[in-house]
Amino acid sequence: LLSDINRKRSFSSKMSTNELNALEALGQTTKVVGPASTKSISGKILIGVTGGIAVGLSIVCFPFVAPALRKHCLPYVPATSRQIENVLASVRMADAARGNRLLDIGSGDGRIVIAAAKAHRMEAHGVELNPWLVYYSRLAALSGGVFGQTRFFRKDLWKYDISGYNNIVIFGVEQMMADLETKIKAE
Repeated sequence: LLSDINRKRSFSSKMSTNELNALEALGQTTKVVGPASTKSISGKILIGVTGGIAVGLSIVCFPFVAPALRKHCLPYVPATSRQIENVLASVRMADAARGNRLLDIGSGDGRIVIAAAKAHRMEAHGVELNPWLVYYSRLAALSGGVFGQTRFFRKDLWKYDISGYNNIVIFGVEQMMADLETKIKAE
């Protein structure tokens, strides 16, 4: 038994008190190895990196999920080419009668605002709650050459003054249209 003990420098925490006393009498050092001492640095790094990625994704994704928590759930859905063509045709017909200023409520990535500014050389604004989409819209307007004709605001549509606009575009949900009609009539 002593020859086996002399060969080992690390011992399990399962050793009896008599065995530990015998080792100390022989001048052997003992090291208790248990679950607490097996944690590796790479494991801690992996946990930290995973947690950091999760927090980062949550920060980026929250503005896209937050509309579901509001009174009127209005999620981001990009406008299709066909929808943009329909809006531009409507603006073209109304252009002479109403004036030359467009507001896209819930402008998302700014496709309609940018298309209206390009096609009709009109002043076009977008109102959007999602900050990432507002930043993207501004960059898209800059790269599309219509940055001077467009503006994008990170605002709540219910708190934004719409009285200065002749053309208002919204792809909304049916539940919000009655409230929106009241707002438009009031302003």
